[in-house]
Amino acid sequence: MGVFARVREDIAMAQRHDPAAHSKAEVVLAYSGVHAVWAYRVTHRLWLVGLRLPARLLSQFTRFLTGVEIHPGATIGRRLFIDHGMGVVIGETAVVGDDVMLYHGVTLGGKSRHGNVPGTRRHPHLLDGVTVGAGAKILGPITLGEWSTVGANAVVTKDAPARSILLGIPARAQPGTAEEIKAARCLLKSDSRTG
Repeated sequence: MGVFARVREDIAMAQRHDPAAHSKAEVVLAYSGVHAVWAYRVTHRLWLVGLRLPARLLSQFTRFLTGVEIHPGATIGRRLFIDHGMGVVIGETAVVGDDVMLYHGVTLGGKSRHGNVPGTRRHPHLLDGVTVGAGAKILGPITLGEWSTVGANAVVTKDAPARSILLGIPARAQPGTAEEIKAARCLLKSDSRTG
């Protein structure tokens, strides 16, 4: 898939999830979360070809501009949408699937009992379709199953199966029906707009 096709997907994802996105031009010009994802795509390519210092420098400049920190070593799928953006952190060994949505203040943070061992997974994996509410912290080498929803300010430190709803500190995974997942996501959207 070409660069412009991916850009169009990112714009469409923003318009699909944010009722305040009135036009494609508005998304292109005014959405810091989208800008951060686009910059990540560049820094990740630099990272993969071994230009790690330039990748990190561009990543830090992007953080300065957008308030979103995405490590260039992270692996991110298609159509990630970061709503509001400010304060989102995605660590080096994080893996984010397709069609994932993150609200502001989300951390995909590292945790390791083995210290800083190169090649060790320290960050979470979010599989396709996961939605993470504002302020949630997902910590360590855990995996959240497809189409799971993490509530605002939850702290997740354990794996969760597909279609889970994760709430609380520490978060507990509860199986969710399709209707419950949809309701939880609608609640996250409305809470994010009023906060």
